[in-house]
Amino acid sequence: MKGKVCLAYSGGLDTSCILRWLLDEGYQVVCFLANVGQEEDWDAVRAKAQKIGASKMVIQDLRCEFIEQLCFRAVMCNAQYEGR
Repeated sequence: MKGKVCLAYSGGLDTSCILRWLLDEGYQVVCFLANVGQEEDWDAVRAKAQKIGASKMVIQDLRCEFIEQLCFRAVMCNAQYEGR
């Protein structure tokens, strides 16, 4: 084993391919997914990561932190997104 890495994992095609590649390269992979309010089938994401071979899948509820530390600050400074 080359070592342990943490992969920011979404459950989509790209991160699933990266997960498989890291495993094939000899790394032990822990996947991490932040719940910031998106609609996800959390059980399906966890099952997919484990089926591919992740040693662990961590899903953390960061909704409050996302709103308080990012969204509120963006609103207070009149931030724009995509020109709006």
